[in-house]
Amino acid sequence: MADKAHITPIVFKWARESAKITAEIAASKVNVPAERLLEWEAGTSQPTIKQAQMLAKAYKRPFALFFLPDIPRDFQPLQDFRRSDSKPLSTGSVFIIREIQQKQAWISETNREKNEQKFPFVGRFTIHDNPALVAQDILDTLAISPGKYANGNAIKEWIDKAEARGIFISRTSFINSHLTLDSNELQGFAIADPYAPFVFINSEDWAAPQLFTLVHELAHIWIAATGISADVEPGFRKADRLHPVELFCNEVAANALIPINMLRQVGSNIFQSASQAFTIAKTFGVSSFALLVRALNLNLISIAQYKSLKTAADAEFKAFLIKEEEKKAKQKESAGGPNYYLLQIQKNSRLFTQTVLDAFRGGSLEPTQASSLLNVKINHFHNLEAQLYK
Repeated sequence: MADKAHITPIVFKWARESAKITAEIAASKVNVPAERLLEWEAGTSQPTIKQAQMLAKAYKRPFALFFLPDIPRDFQPLQDFRRSDSKPLSTGSVFIIREIQQKQAWISETNREKNEQKFPFVGRFTIHDNPALVAQDILDTLAISPGKYANGNAIKEWIDKAEARGIFISRTSFINSHLTLDSNELQGFAIADPYAPFVFINSEDWAAPQLFTLVHELAHIWIAATGISADVEPGFRKADRLHPVELFCNEVAANALIPINMLRQVGSNIFQSASQAFTIAKTFGVSSFALLVRALNLNLISIAQYKSLKTAADAEFKAFLIKEEEKKAKQKESAGGPNYYLLQIQKNSRLFTQTVLDAFRGGSLEPTQASSLLNVKINHFHNLEAQLYK
């Protein structure tokens, strides 16, 4: 008979519930009826050691946690700035938030122990300041010129310059091959720690919405508002239903990505056709929708023009997405899919990956902890480094 795992029932149940996993799904992971799993959680019977290990992996918790005498202190839930009727956070969202919190906690503690200085931009402003001033400070701090992006890759430039200033930027749309993130549920979140500011972006969206989310989350850092975001877009739809912090950060993002003076310099003739608006939107790194809403809010176009151009822009956008999907399919066929280690770097943050590898190579970080932080086996670290220096 297989050895039993004498787990602490209350901790065992908490681990499942905190992962937002139903008893039925958890039971299916170890091929037992849900009733059997509930018996383990009630303490009337025990799983085998192998079953408990499998469930620890499914819950993304250390196996040893099941044997603690009581529920441990966990990371505090991030403030939820989403609308009150937003979809509840699912397992994927819970896992990515917890994973980023673990990474952020390690780097924050490391920087504090090294007596690193606080980043002065964290909490430099409040929600009561002018969004345009906050936007300009973000642009000045990161040394970014809107609409003048190198190689036309706006989001890459924003990420590179943010990380050059010490802000960790993580991007992914999946936890594993069976668990993906829903952008309708979670677009991003920010941890506004003065020693280790961290931003997460759900990359399920295409590049333009991701960029708007990134700048929105940077605004969270600038006003020290740690929390989860959804409905990240230029202020127009559902504005009265959004949290004041979300409204403010959307305004900051719109001002940073599409400054008033630049939009006026371009001229009103760009709004004579949807194709012209679409072309200009690409130079700003935003969607046609973001550009049109910004123009409407600045009274550069009428509501009638907005509706007409929006309908045409939607058609252009659908055609654009089809081309993008075809391009991705061809790239996947020719390259055999995205590089695993590059995906891990994007998920961990390039800056975080470099920091962990430096600590590991310098002997200040244990191999097992380095491997856990990067989610890569130690003997594959050279593959990460090869992608870092490309």
